[in-house]
Amino acid sequence: MTTVSNPPLSSRMCTQEQLESHRFRAWAERLAEEPARLHRKLWEYCYIAEALAERGMLQPGITGLGFAVGTEPLASLFASSGVTVVATDMDPEEAAAKGWVDTNQHAAGIDALNDRGLCPDSVFRTNCSFRAVDMNDIPEDLTGFDFVWSSCAFEHLGSIEHGIQFVVNAMRCLKPGGVAVHTTEFNCSSNDATLTEGGTVLFRRRDFEEIARRLHADGHDITLDFTAGSLPADHFVDLPPYKQDVHLKLMLADYVCSSYGIIARAAS
Repeated sequence: MTTVSNPPLSSRMCTQEQLESHRFRAWAERLAEEPARLHRKLWEYCYIAEALAERGMLQPGITGLGFAVGTEPLASLFASSGVTVVATDMDPEEAAAKGWVDTNQHAAGIDALNDRGLCPDSVFRTNCSFRAVDMNDIPEDLTGFDFVWSSCAFEHLGSIEHGIQFVVNAMRCLKPGGVAVHTTEFNCSSNDATLTEGGTVLFRRRDFEEIARRLHADGHDITLDFTAGSLPADHFVDLPPYKQDVHLKLMLADYVCSSYGIIARAAS
């Protein structure tokens, strides 16, 4: 899927150019999505898949761990590539209390993870298992994975600090040289004021720089890129109730936000 004319993805924000590239369109088709849809959630799925594919992670013999998978299609997509996947989400009672069940954003078990039929059911049930996991308290036995991922999840852990600490802690789940790919909310409009606590927090540039500082201190590798897009969709801000076809940036509280992807490689 990757060609030499396309440099590998780094940690960066969502842009129109990426969604319109042949790499992202190919992933959109595999995800049974409309390739022309300029939506940041589609970008998150394609970004995670492409980042892992570039690093040789989507093939038989590889193991992956997903956090807060909800009803996203990635566990199914990865299982169809021969990856052995452990998909996790919060305990069903806790999810119900927080409203994730009512909004169909929680996976109570493995049956919810192959709704799009991206993987033959027999293959999926062989390659994928499910486990309830609290992202603020990752079990110590979840180790030795080739890669870990989360899609727009760690902004819901209660605070900026909890989100940062999750990214740091999740590196312990990896083998030496393993890969972590996460997406989350990026406050594009302020590097100062933001939502720091609550059900959804918004990470600023300085928060991603703090993540990088802590990962580097532990010997891990991460490069940050804050290049913003310059095409028309990159300048459009969707407003509540978010009904527009173009949805790369949106207004959350008083802030213009987009999605930001993190790619880190564990120390060897």
